[in-house]
Amino acid sequence: MCAAGRRWGRQQRALLCAVLLAAWQAAWGQLRYSVPEEMPKGSFVGDVAKDLGLPVLALRDRGVRIVSAGSTQYFALYGKTGHLVTAARIDREQLCEELQQCVLRCELIVEGEMQIYGIQVDITDINDNAPSFREPETELKIIETTAPGSRFPLTEAQDPDSGRNSLQSYELSGDEHFSLAVQAGPGGDQRPELVLAKALDREEAAFHELVLRASDGGDPARTGTARIRVTVLDANDNAPVFSQAEYTVRVPEDVPVGSTLLSIPATDADEGLNGEIKYSFKKITEKSSQIFQLDSDTGAIKLLRSLDFEEGDSYKLEMQAHDGGGLFDTTKVVVTVVDVNDNVPEISVRSALSEISEDALSGTVVALLHVRDRDSGANGEVS
Repeated sequence: MCAAGRRWGRQQRALLCAVLLAAWQAAWGQLRYSVPEEMPKGSFVGDVAKDLGLPVLALRDRGVRIVSAGSTQYFALYGKTGHLVTAARIDREQLCEELQQCVLRCELIVEGEMQIYGIQVDITDINDNAPSFREPETELKIIETTAPGSRFPLTEAQDPDSGRNSLQSYELSGDEHFSLAVQAGPGGDQRPELVLAKALDREEAAFHELVLRASDGGDPARTGTARIRVTVLDANDNAPVFSQAEYTVRVPEDVPVGSTLLSIPATDADEGLNGEIKYSFKKITEKSSQIFQLDSDTGAIKLLRSLDFEEGDSYKLEMQAHDGGGLFDTTKVVVTVVDVNDNVPEISVRSALSEISEDALSGTVVALLHVRDRDSGANGEVS
């Protein structure tokens, strides 16, 4: 009898504690549950009947219902069990985009007793979003004389998930010219920077293709990528170059006026204005300037007037190629004039007898003749 009394006392005390706990929770709205986002409709959230100490039959009889402040009812009460369940899809990122802690509140109203119980549900994050870049492709322009160690800010990835499911790290793949540095922002965010690790050379590679990968801390991790195209801008680091230090051309003296005697193009590995080449005579005599003309755009040497071997058999010119940035190269041009048989022998009488005796001996000199041919070589030999 005493034992039964003690058991009854303990039950009364336990019931009293449960009632007091339920009353305290209701007063302070401390019925609190936690559920992951994106759970299917009807997923279990909490056992309201048990936690409030209300019999399931009493819930049905007393007109119990769940009321939320917003237009969307995210929770419902399953009357047969007294369980709080999800009534709609819950997207944490949509509901609490800028909040670290996402909480939904509702009220359990017991109309038969005119009581209201506050319920608070923490919505926990799941890794349902991958990091993403606002611009999946980015172009950077870097001049080739940029010093190694220079840094260039990159677009940050965004991940609406929270905690470990949010953005955790960056990784760069590409070539040896670039590396990645990640700086910590004032709010703890990560800011990727492209670092020039090796000097650029536009003539070696005008473009560099890189891939920036952002990863979160989920298991498995989710990733997002952005392509980075680096365009190397030209600097005037290359001078025009002639392929030879000296050029020689043999030209017949009867070549027509206006003919192109020689074309000497230089090359420049730069582009744009730095690679545009102009030609000029650096060194030329007054006489040669009246005979030869240089095309400043092509480097072609043309004949301004007729050549005459007998007047000049060789001409030495010095030619220069310069680019738009002031760099240049020089070369020598030797024009050798080839003789053409364009002169007839000329005969002149230097001395002659005005009369000769009829008995003059055979072999007597009658006159001294001079024969000249202005041509050279075989063309100038007379008989």
